[in-house]
Amino acid sequence: MKDYRSGADVVAEEIRAGTLRPGDRLPPQREFARQHCIANSTATRVYRELARRGLTVGEVGRGTFVRAVSAGSAASGPALTEPADGRRIDLELNYPVVPGQSALLAEGLGRLLRHDSLGNALRPVGTSGFPAVRASAADVLASDGWRPDPARILFAGNGRQAISAVVTALVPPGARLGVEELTYPVIKAVATRLGITLVPLAMDGSGLVPEAVEEAHAEAPLHAVYVQPRLHNPLSITMPAQRVERLADVLLGLAIPAVEDAVWSFLHGERPPLAAYAPEQTVLIDSLSKRIAPGLNLGYVVAPGALAGGIVSALRSGGSAPGRFALDVAHRWQQDGTVHTLVEAKQREAGVRQEIAARHLAGLAVQSDPRSYHCWWQLPRPWRADTFVAAAARHGIGVVPAAAFTVGRNRAPDAIRVGLASPQPEALSQALAALVGLARSAPEGFVTD
Repeated sequence: MKDYRSGADVVAEEIRAGTLRPGDRLPPQREFARQHCIANSTATRVYRELARRGLTVGEVGRGTFVRAVSAGSAASGPALTEPADGRRIDLELNYPVVPGQSALLAEGLGRLLRHDSLGNALRPVGTSGFPAVRASAADVLASDGWRPDPARILFAGNGRQAISAVVTALVPPGARLGVEELTYPVIKAVATRLGITLVPLAMDGSGLVPEAVEEAHAEAPLHAVYVQPRLHNPLSITMPAQRVERLADVLLGLAIPAVEDAVWSFLHGERPPLAAYAPEQTVLIDSLSKRIAPGLNLGYVVAPGALAGGIVSALRSGGSAPGRFALDVAHRWQQDGTVHTLVEAKQREAGVRQEIAARHLAGLAVQSDPRSYHCWWQLPRPWRADTFVAAAARHGIGVVPAAAFTVGRNRAPDAIRVGLASPQPEALSQALAALVGLARSAPEGFVTD
C-alpha cells in the first residue's frame, strides 16, 4: 500500500467483488496494520476513508462493519423480497416527489427560459438577492401568522451550505456547539470539518430539554445551539409551544444564539418557529430541496441584524452564494402559486405514506408523526442496528442506522430511520413488508438458548 487511499481502495475492491459482504466485520485497526505491513496511524486513516466513502459503519467497542451498498450498486447475497428489476429500494435518502410534479415545474421554467428572461437569470447575484426575491422568500417561509422581515433574508447555494456558513460564523474552531442528542448527520460532518466540539443535549418526548442547555453551558460555555423544533429528523417530534417559549427564554437569558433548522417545517405549518419567540437570538435556516425538488439548490437564512455580517462573510468566503437562476425560478414559482400547490400535495402525500407505514409497522416500537416523511424504529432484540442495516442491504433495501444521528460517546440505540419519501408507494409497501419479516427473524448466526 502506497498510502491510506490505496489501502482504502483495496478494501473497497473486496467489497465490490463480494469478498467482503454487508455485515462482515473488519479486523481491528492494529491487526489490519500488521496484516498489511503499515503503520497503525495509516490503518486509522484507511478506516476513516472507508467510513467517509460510506462503505463501513462502526461504533466504539463494537468494531467496524461493511455497511449497506451504495445507491445503484447490486446488493450482495439473496434477497427476501428484492424488486423484480433488481434495483435497490432506497429508504435512506428522503426527497418527496408527488405525481404531476415535473409537469407543474416545467410550466414555470418554460417562461423563464425565453431569451428575454434568460439573460437576467444567468447574471451573478449576491447573498442578499434583490428585494422582490426576498419578499417572495418571506412568503415561502411564513407560518402560523409569522413572516420574517424580508430585509433579514440571505441566500445560499443550498441548505447544507447555509448550515455550514452559519455555524462557521457563530462557532470558532475548538468551541462548543450544543445539539440534540440525536441530530441531523450533516451537522456532525460540519463540526468535524471546522474543528468544533458537539455537545449532546438531552431530549424527551417533547424534544430538546431547555434545562439541558443551561446545564451544558454551566459546564463550559456554548457558543450556539443547533435545534430542529418542528418535525425533528430523525424523531419527527414537534416541540409544544410552551417548550419553545421556555427554550427561547433560556437562550435569551444566557445570550446564546440558536441555529434553527426548519427544512421539514413546511409539513407542519400550525406552529410558529423558534425565531418568532427569539428573533434577535435565532438564525433560521430552510431550503427548497424538500418543498420543491432536490435538483433546485437554494438555501434560505433569516439572520438577526447583529449576526448578519459574519454570516454574509462566511457565505462569500465559502463560495456558497446562490445562483441567480435558482433565485428567479423560486421567485416565479412562489408568485404563480406553484410552491403552494406542491406544499399542499406533499402534505397530502405524507399522510398516504404514513398510512402505508402504519399498516405494516403496527405493533412495533415505531415513533413518527402523521405529517412526517420518516419513522424512527426501535428494533426488536436481538437485532443491532448495524447488523440490521447490513441484512436489509442484502435484501435490496437501504435504511439509516441510529449511529448516523447519535452525538457523543454514548452507545447509539439499536434503532433505524426509515425514509418514506423516495420510493413509489408500491415499492415502499414491499420494502416495509420485507423489513418487518426480517425484524421477526433472527440475525444470521444468532443461536437461541
